Amino acid sequence: LGPLVGAIDQGTSSTRFLVFNAETAELLSHHQVEIKQEFPREGWVEQDPKEILNSVYECVEKTCEKMKQLNINIANIRAIGVTNQRETTVVWDKTTGEPLYNAIVWLDLRTQSTVERLLKKVPGRNKTFSKFKTGLPLSTYFSAVKLRWLLDNVEEIRKAVEDQRAMFGTIDSWLIWSLTGGKNGGIHCTDVTNASRTMLFNIHSLEWDPELCKFFDIPMEILPTVRSSSEIYVFLSLSVKQESGALTGVPISGCLGDQHAALVGQMCFQDGQAKNTYGTGCFLLCNTGQKSVFSEHGLITTIAYKMGRDKPTFYALEGSVAIAGAVVRWLRDNLGIAKTSQEVEKLAADVGTSYGCYFVPAFSGLYAPYWEPSARGIICGLTQFTNKNHIAFAALEAVCFQTREILDAMNKDCGIPLSQLQVDGGMTNNKILMQLQSDILCIPVVKPSMPETTALGAAMAAGAAEGVEVWSLNPGDLTAVTCERFEPQINPEESEYRYARWKKAVMKSMGWETSEGPSNG
Repeated sequence: LGPLVGAIDQGTSSTRFLVFNAETAELLSHHQVEIKQEFPREGWVEQDPKEILNSVYECVEKTCEKMKQLNINIANIRAIGVTNQRETTVVWDKTTGEPLYNAIVWLDLRTQSTVERLLKKVPGRNKTFSKFKTGLPLSTYFSAVKLRWLLDNVEEIRKAVEDQRAMFGTIDSWLIWSLTGGKNGGIHCTDVTNASRTMLFNIHSLEWDPELCKFFDIPMEILPTVRSSSEIYVFLSLSVKQESGALTGVPISGCLGDQHAALVGQMCFQDGQAKNTYGTGCFLLCNTGQKSVFSEHGLITTIAYKMGRDKPTFYALEGSVAIAGAVVRWLRDNLGIAKTSQEVEKLAADVGTSYGCYFVPAFSGLYAPYWEPSARGIICGLTQFTNKNHIAFAALEAVCFQTREILDAMNKDCGIPLSQLQVDGGMTNNKILMQLQSDILCIPVVKPSMPETTALGAAMAAGAAEGVEVWSLNPGDLTAVTCERFEPQINPEESEYRYARWKKAVMKSMGWETSEGPSNG
């Protein structure tokens, strides 16, 4: 075996560590651990940063054990990439290495009143006031607002900032700092893609923006240093004595937010190439090359990647949907209509139709293209005939309709309609969903046979970094990927009719929650 590259993939619902062969891009071994989400109050979503860190140690540990059993030498791992759920916000104490509060997850809605208060400071309450600097609208989704809430509401954090003990970071920063020594010299950094999701970062100058930091009243000294997505940041100093101790001294040399990593892993290096990832949420990213394109249709502008300190920055348009796989988890955990996610698929398959029932899973308001935080989830079109099978089908259909909405916006903004959709993420194993997606979009859906494209993207960035150079990103050297294709099988008229009904349901989900009501404490 030639050189190997590891990838830490810390997602919203699980953590994975995967090891790839740098020459063939083949996945050799991996381990996955599910992460608990805590919902302390309605609309609040938190995770324990220590649990996240321990899950990384556990995945590295178990993967190294599996590699031993396969007689693969761990010493061949030349680099490690990190990819992560984006926007999720952690503040920790640099003197003790302990988090000062739970991580506030990207989906969390507690900041709705914070957003409304901030909007009052903006002329004309214009949500997109910083669009040309950050690419983002003012929303509960991005880190700056979560950080503002923490500074306003958590005494320990306020005090730590005063004493200059506080560090802020998205999950990538928390992990890299902890894995490289923590309070004993850990490196406090992030990459341009993660920084571009904070709403504090100027995506053109590639620097933290003093005006925005002032607007959100955030002290700049707590922010991490921003680096490219592919360079040696630091060497791993795992304090673990077991198997994974063998990784001490391996460079961490790749870092990308999970959706950006998937774009790289799907080899979308050309202007106009796009991918859609079906995870907890659904994210459609389209590479726009070295120019930032600003949407007229509710998409956001983000940094796609910057593959080296002296390499150019690439940009992307993104359609973000908050709830995709999470709706299946909800049917499983909250309604209990199925024991596993696979069972939800089977329930849907058994009826093959939602029978006029529509499910808008606006659990965290609506993201792209509406950016409507007041929306909440609804299931409509119910009759006495409706049963759990129809609701399961409507949930899968909702994922597809939401994708169609962001794809429509993307086609309008780019002017060139996509002729097929490249997909990845955990939900793409669901064949019914993929067929349904093709039917609703009226274009083919193409899925690589190795679905772990997010981890692959992080591994590619790490392996290609200057000083590591075991993975070539030259178009000629990239291995062709085998794919599965799903072609549309229903007539476009039926598809259009169902889509129009869906849009009607979306309108009915809006304007439900106002922050004026009694506080639901």
